[in-house]
Amino acid sequence: MTSQLNRDLEQLQTKEATLFDRTFRDSKGNIVIAQMPNLPVLVGLTAAFLQFVLPTGNLQTAAALVAFGALFTWAWQELFEGVNYFRRALGLISLVGVIALGFSFVGV
Repeated sequence: MTSQLNRDLEQLQTKEATLFDRTFRDSKGNIVIAQMPNLPVLVGLTAAFLQFVLPTGNLQTAAALVAFGALFTWAWQELFEGVNYFRRALGLISLVGVIALGFSFVGV
């Protein structure tokens, strides 16, 4: 009886993670899709809001630069340090979007 339990335990321990697990679960086994916003997201969204509220000028340009830098930093961190494939894909999509919006605001 004990040997059967040991074999079952060994099979459970050697079970590979499925694609779903690697895509949506963190290292602790929790499904992670959304998280509490971290500092770069909060700074980026606040600066983006200020960019649209402030009149044209140096303050609006400064807010745009802060928003771009903070959101770029957040996307970069998610891309390379995300807890699962979903969060990393979110980082990649956000990074491409932030860069594309940055180019469109500059007028390139």
